[in-house]
Amino acid sequence: MDATPTPRYPDVQVTLSSRNRWAVAAAIRIALRRAGKERAEIERFLAEALAEDDPRAFRDACRRWVVLRPTA
Repeated sequence: MDATPTPRYPDVQVTLSSRNRWAVAAAIRIALRRAGKERAEIERFLAEALAEDDPRAFRDACRRWVVLRPTA
């Protein structure tokens, strides 16, 4: 059984090319915008994700919103 919860937007998938939190947040912001999500919702994501100082907590916050895929 998979313990990973379904993200808020499972249709939005982001392939990570960096571990830099600003680059990851920007990639997710762009993906959400391209998926037609409202500006307020994107701002909510950014506020939640960037409030996390711990790298693992940041990554978990991102996974609550979208599907993250590592680079091949």
